[in-house]
Amino acid sequence: MVRLLRRKSRRKKAEELKDLRVEYLPDNEAIISTLAKWHNGMWPHGSVEYRKMHLRSQVGSRGIPTTFVAISGETLLGSASLVPQDLKVRQELSPWMATVFVGLKYRKQGAGSAMVKRVVKEAARLKTEALYLFTPDKEKFYLSLGWSLIERINYRNEEQSIMKINPKS
Repeated sequence: MVRLLRRKSRRKKAEELKDLRVEYLPDNEAIISTLAKWHNGMWPHGSVEYRKMHLRSQVGSRGIPTTFVAISGETLLGSASLVPQDLKVRQELSPWMATVFVGLKYRKQGAGSAMVKRVVKEAARLKTEALYLFTPDKEKFYLSLGWSLIERINYRNEEQSIMKINPKS
């Protein structure tokens, strides 16, 4: 009985995300405020106001840096960014995919994969030869999307996997 209910719940969630789209960050204060709060909760260095200012600077950007948002209907699901630098101890590597975040109740429904693919597509459009990311705990997720592990390091007292993909246009 429980298993059957879970299947129905998954089907309903999949239906809700049928119209999933990944777009450039719009000039929308509600979206910017929500993302700033989400990002500050996930990565608590800086302030919500600083994050709002940073996100506002990327509205309309079609280069590096830029931020994408995943939206279903009128619902913001998450974001992912393409940035010139994200890891101070690896300044020689650029550009980076960063701030990949999906709201808790929208996880495991395809939004994260869609955003990662969109950032890779943008990197290909910009003719970058390689794209990097680092993650403490999502290595398997990125491997499933074609990324390769290049190194493991200790950064901010946590083991991180540095990964790479070669975008193709």
